[in-house]
Amino acid sequence: MELGIGIGWRPEIADAVEALPGIDWVETVAENLCTDHLPDSLARLRARGVTVVPHGVSLGLGGADRPDPGRLADLAARAALLGTPLVTEHIAFVRAGGPRTASPGLEAGHLLPVPRTWDALDVLCENVRIAQDSLPVPLALENIAALFSWAGEELTEGQFLAELVARTGVRLLIDVANLHTNHVNRGEDPATALDELPVEAIAYVHVAGGIEKDGVWHDTHAHPVTRPVLDVLAELRSRVAPPGVLLERDDDFPPATELAGELTAIRTTLATAGRVGRGARSEARAAGDDAAAPAIPVEPTGATADAAAPATPVEPTGATADAATGPGGTAEPAAEAARDRAAVAQTALLSALVAGTPAPEGFDHRRLAVQSRALAAKRADVVAKVAPELPGILGDGYRKAFLAYARAHPMSAGYRRDALDFAEQLLIAGRPADDDARRRLTHWWQDRAAARPPRRATRLVRAARAALVGR
Repeated sequence: MELGIGIGWRPEIADAVEALPGIDWVETVAENLCTDHLPDSLARLRARGVTVVPHGVSLGLGGADRPDPGRLADLAARAALLGTPLVTEHIAFVRAGGPRTASPGLEAGHLLPVPRTWDALDVLCENVRIAQDSLPVPLALENIAALFSWAGEELTEGQFLAELVARTGVRLLIDVANLHTNHVNRGEDPATALDELPVEAIAYVHVAGGIEKDGVWHDTHAHPVTRPVLDVLAELRSRVAPPGVLLERDDDFPPATELAGELTAIRTTLATAGRVGRGARSEARAAGDDAAAPAIPVEPTGATADAAAPATPVEPTGATADAATGPGGTAEPAAEAARDRAAVAQTALLSALVAGTPAPEGFDHRRLAVQSRALAAKRADVVAKVAPELPGILGDGYRKAFLAYARAHPMSAGYRRDALDFAEQLLIAGRPADDDARRRLTHWWQDRAAARPPRRATRLVRAARAALVGR
């Protein structure tokens, strides 16, 4: 399946995407689509023969619980609506808590890394198989960026991905920007990861921009693609010709000319690395060597060298091996004990990030603090997008008020529910101080929360509104 060169479709740049030359395909966030009709722009692209791939962000296949059937059904419906050749998701967990840990459910609102352990792999593989059985087209999974590492990891990223592919047959979506992010933040060498993972399983590749701040790389998708990320793309291309490469941009959208320039840089990188790779393979054949060395080698040094592991297969042993395969070598469901262990660990971590509980042992507390601030900031940004009336009503005080709310109120549902709960908490506290702004916020909240069964807080807000309008 050849996809070619593509770009992430977002409503904010829909017109630009339609007008860009040489776009073979687009990718869109699956959860932003309805299950029964498409935005006009995507419908026009499809009519032109442009492939549209839905990219999910909410399944949480690395989570302790099995995938939600409703979410899987929605993703399957969007795949059918788009007539797509595949769907994609992430190797991540996005929520924790709930019945398995007898604790409140928590939503991260972000993709968080799973530990690269045999336990976590067992859980992930079963979840992936459940998803594969529920979807009408093949599934590909993306490696994610991370600000921190889990203690006690037993596999490198490449080994983890290789084992996942071997057990499930899932395809890979390799994000070269995420490989660069993990190089800066976790000391992991991208070349080593590419050597270890099965490049023949790559369905397509992501390229995106980010920014480094205080020694930490933030995968923002809101900045231009940097040279180091293109270098990792070249590393990948020297090993394999990926079926597709896609430019991602999610915020601070530049003019169409800048997007076209980034796409040109991607095409140039692929072409140059492809020529170098062919030359290296020809030289290797002439020397009688069946396996050519990478065309653009990057030698790990310092912390990166310490983190890089040999690219040799790692076999599960003991109880882990028994859990991974049955007597005939067939895959067995993950033991409930493994899910319980994952649930406890993920809940403790997410609670530290969003609810202010103590950080679990083995984590870098400074990095967790960076992640916690990033999650709160992202939450404020997304709520401002899904409920743009709130910044309009609260003005310059919106962000400070929301971050104060977020510190005391972890997200337990989606962003729209979060926006309603934020407004409700402000009104209960008698805020904002300005009477007109408070009246507008009350009307906004009531218009959207009316379908909810009234709780005590709801009755208080309604009473406050009645008092404000003199009834």
